Amino acid sequence: MDTSARRWVSLAATCTAAGLVWLAFADFGVATPTVADEMHADQSSLQWANNAFSLTAGALVVAAGRFGDIFGQRRVLQIGIVVFALSSIVAALASGVPALIGGRGLMGIGAALILPATLALIPVQFGGAAQLTAFGIWQAVAWGGQALAPAIGGVITDGPGWSWLFWINLPLGALAVVGIRFSTPESSDPSASRRIDWLGLTTIGLAVFALLYALTDGPVAGWTSPVVVGLLVATVVLGIGWVMIERKVREPLVDLSLFRLRPYDGALTANLTMNLAYAGMSYVLVLWLQNARGFSAVTAGLLMLPATAGIFALIPLGGRMDSRVGGKKPVLVGLVVLAIGMAALFPLHADSSMWLVVVALIVLGCGQGLLSTPVSNTAVGDVPERLSGTAAGVFKMSSMVGGALGVAVLAALARGLTVADSHRVVEDSGMSQAEIDQAHAALVNSSSFADALSSLPADLQAKVTAVVVDAFSRGLGQTMLITAVLIIVAALIVWRLWPAPSPVGEDPDADRDHARPQT
Repeated sequence: MDTSARRWVSLAATCTAAGLVWLAFADFGVATPTVADEMHADQSSLQWANNAFSLTAGALVVAAGRFGDIFGQRRVLQIGIVVFALSSIVAALASGVPALIGGRGLMGIGAALILPATLALIPVQFGGAAQLTAFGIWQAVAWGGQALAPAIGGVITDGPGWSWLFWINLPLGALAVVGIRFSTPESSDPSASRRIDWLGLTTIGLAVFALLYALTDGPVAGWTSPVVVGLLVATVVLGIGWVMIERKVREPLVDLSLFRLRPYDGALTANLTMNLAYAGMSYVLVLWLQNARGFSAVTAGLLMLPATAGIFALIPLGGRMDSRVGGKKPVLVGLVVLAIGMAALFPLHADSSMWLVVVALIVLGCGQGLLSTPVSNTAVGDVPERLSGTAAGVFKMSSMVGGALGVAVLAALARGLTVADSHRVVEDSGMSQAEIDQAHAALVNSSSFADALSSLPADLQAKVTAVVVDAFSRGLGQTMLITAVLIIVAALIVWRLWPAPSPVGEDPDADRDHARPQT
């Protein structure tokens, strides 16, 4: 096999590995109602099973990039795939929620090792136009994996069963390892320090964990609960502590001078917002499609596909706009389009036409497509070479943590609005306080919800269920409107952060460091 053919085989193998990560990031949500029924689990527990993956991946991805520089990107990538596959076995065999959370969390460690390496290995093998094509393929795999994941997850869940969401990772992981072993060159940075900022890594990991724990547990325990308040305070303290550590340590996990680059800050803000909105929307909308509208996992997954059309249709336009007018304009336009798509879901009610959902998802996807290439190019390509590894790691961390925050925040909003809307009818139904608490914590129409209502007469069960379904539908619509407002606020922040493009004729890369040699 000649060198030209080998590098495309290598790209296929590395993109397979990246695709496994992005599928795992988004395919579990559609299985949540089925898992809730089988394990009699509540919504909060299953949010942890969903978030454990992105939480661990987001917290570790920056350090994983450093590991690749030190020990070799190909070696770290192969180790990551093996960890990911073995952890999938733990999740597949889980008989309860704690084991499922543990398996998903371990998979996140593998994902953290995979993602930076798959990006870092592209410039080693490709240059010029071929490099742009390779990065475009990687982006298509990333967004395609997330957009197609609900449909794939639905087919698997309604077919062989939800555990096959994890078993499928074994043969695909093995295929990727073999392809990488025989086609991908090793790459490392001989000048990279072997020091790892373990204190900084631990501090930022604990800060993110405390924040997500508070957001997940807050709707259940109450926002004034001592545990929730303590976790929020701990998040602030750990965050401040992390900044102080990074400013003083000799070899910081993140060089804070990176955040003095205003275009990078703008791209990072937009990327965090985009992932927060899309992941949170996907999670709660799939729950609504199954538990409020009664669609199967397969149908719910297929109904999420229109977003894919918008994403793939507008990715090329976003790239062309970036090359002609810079990244700021397509990012701002993309955020506004994304907000319009979110706001279009505001009128949702229990009997809404599915055309409303389809049109809103297409608009959402168009916003995603406009955003994806400009934010990636700015965050990875437009920083000094000495900061490129850190920049890529922080960028991917913002994607994973943004997604986890989106699930936690939007699920908490939807649940809080649903409970507030239906509270009076549930309280007046005659259920005990324990049954009321169980009904509020469970997914509507799940086995746990039915158990909570089991003491009521059949006609009253039907009435309470109908009220909660209506409340869930309105709560979801209101959540989407609130999210749209947050996106517009983020767009204003990006507009202020991101400076105007350089005048025509000025070389935007004049002050960039020279590319480091790859070995």
